[in-house]
Amino acid sequence: MLTGEGTSPAGVPGNAGIDDEERLLLALRRRDEQAFTALVNHYHARLVRLASLFVANQAVAEEVAQETWIGVLQGIDRFEGRSSFRTWLFRILTNQAKRRGQREARSIPFAAFSQADADDFEPAVALERFLPAGDEWAGHWVSYPQNWREMPEEEFLSRETRALVQQAIDALPRNQRIVITLRDVEGFPSAEVCNALAISETHQRVLLHRARSKVRGRLERYLEGA
Repeated sequence: MLTGEGTSPAGVPGNAGIDDEERLLLALRRRDEQAFTALVNHYHARLVRLASLFVANQAVAEEVAQETWIGVLQGIDRFEGRSSFRTWLFRILTNQAKRRGQREARSIPFAAFSQADADDFEPAVALERFLPAGDEWAGHWVSYPQNWREMPEEEFLSRETRALVQQAIDALPRNQRIVITLRDVEGFPSAEVCNALAISETHQRVLLHRARSKVRGRLERYLEGA
């Protein structure tokens, strides 16, 4: 939900939900201040979280988010709606974050080392999970992965488990961390992630698969120990 109360002079509810976004954008084109505030309230914290994936620290991420909103105000009249507002907003954010990182020499653009990621051999599942060559059943599982559907829901929803998942994500290589955060934490569809990061669907799928496998592996080890 967006924050705020009452109705603006433009007729935009102060606590409008995401379904009212089109009206908010129309009001923003009229330079309605409350419409802008409603969009900031809804998206700003997410922008800061996403910017922190690209830049050195939280303070820089906050500055990048602020620069993104300036970009929105400067570009709203040129926004034609051929993509969703969220996709457009995130594209502005990633461009700002990359420029900021390059300027401070603290960040490498995502595409600069994306091919290296694609070429590196990295098994999605640890090799010791399979029977070795020479065994009668070489290549088969030593033990099957745990069936999480049979586990109590509260184990997955516990604060400790969520914290462990976030720690596992934080420990991932940068590109994998960005993709899994966008897909599984923020809920961006594949097409939006590819569009914003300027990567192919195949590359995005490889990065996501590797990231999910590592996070799942760490969570499995934790649950088996518990």
